[in-house]
Amino acid sequence: MSKRIEAKFKINRRLGANLWGRGKSPLARGKENPPGQHGQRRKKPSDFGTQLMAKQKLKGYYGNIGEKQFRRLYDEAVRRRGDTSENLIGLLESRLDAVVYRLKFAPTPFASRQLVNHGHVRVNGKRVNIPSYQVREGDEISVKTKSKDLALIVEASQSPERDVPDYLEVDHKDMKGKFIRIPKLADVPYPVQMEPNLVVEFYSR
Repeated sequence: MSKRIEAKFKINRRLGANLWGRGKSPLARGKENPPGQHGQRRKKPSDFGTQLMAKQKLKGYYGNIGEKQFRRLYDEAVRRRGDTSENLIGLLESRLDAVVYRLKFAPTPFASRQLVNHGHVRVNGKRVNIPSYQVREGDEISVKTKSKDLALIVEASQSPERDVPDYLEVDHKDMKGKFIRIPKLADVPYPVQMEPNLVVEFYSR
């Protein structure tokens, strides 16, 4: 088992949730003990603990985003008009690595980030290697021609584990897609319940 896979499983176990809904996760097989040699009994969390857990789940889901970067997204969500929690989800789902993952060009958010970092992804025909790049409505996202036959990408596109949400369009034959609109929380196919309202409460303390 690779260190990368082990790290993802550690996030699942620490948060007590199969974040990406994958069958390979220990939690999907009923192994629900928290981290530690014998596991630990979970006490009822405080309000702060509940809010912190909601933040950690959201950060973890998008490839374990760093705190500074996540806080910048929150600050931008506050600055924008409308509901802050909905704005936060929209900003997270507009990240290039998130869009690549949603289009099923990568099996996990971690793999998606790596594909972007290594220059395999194009936005409107231009190479973009910044995972946090904010995709705009109408942008076309494609896989570099020489990368279309990579086993990782082909297998992800053919995987029955998840569907492409309706705020995106995709053509897996040509490995390209379009970001149609910024989604709301209810539009995003999270395998577990996400509570961005608690994240807003956490930062508003």
